[in-house]
Amino acid sequence: MSRLPLHTLETAPEASRPFLEKSLAANGFLPNLVASLANAPTALETYLTVGAINGRASLTLAEREVVQITAAGIHGCGFCVAGHTAVALKKAQLPEALVNEIRDQDTLSDARLNAVAVFTRAVIATRGAVSDAEFAAFKSAGFDDAAALEVVLGVSLATLCNFANNLSQNELNPQLAAYRWEPKVQAA
Repeated sequence: MSRLPLHTLETAPEASRPFLEKSLAANGFLPNLVASLANAPTALETYLTVGAINGRASLTLAEREVVQITAAGIHGCGFCVAGHTAVALKKAQLPEALVNEIRDQDTLSDARLNAVAVFTRAVIATRGAVSDAEFAAFKSAGFDDAAALEVVLGVSLATLCNFANNLSQNELNPQLAAYRWEPKVQAA
């Protein structure tokens, strides 16, 4: 059970309702993340606005999904890993084996996408203060300065939704149940 109320179009604050309508139309259901963010209309607006801006980035959908799944895994957000797994498989058409590599924080079999995952982990671990070598490795994989900043953009979007889900303790919507993710248990 979610810690915060999960709003519907009928129960949400008036300022959240247009954003809930957009999300419902885009997804065909109301994700619990969006339903909980509706408690704070400005947080919901920020999430949807930054998400739309991120969608215009020069990074491909597949590259953006690598950022989202990598960040969600690091942040321990099973809801976002599941949601972005669905996008990676259905919309970005990534192979299931590759998506599982992303979910498991493994080395990716696709070198370009691996560079995105490695750089995303470095951005999070260093709070953006990546080393010259990490930055050079990302650029040597064919990315430019704009793409590096777009990874930061993606991490900022992920941080908002990952932390909001972690705070809310949102359960997965039934539509995402097939993509459930649990973090790997670390050996003691």
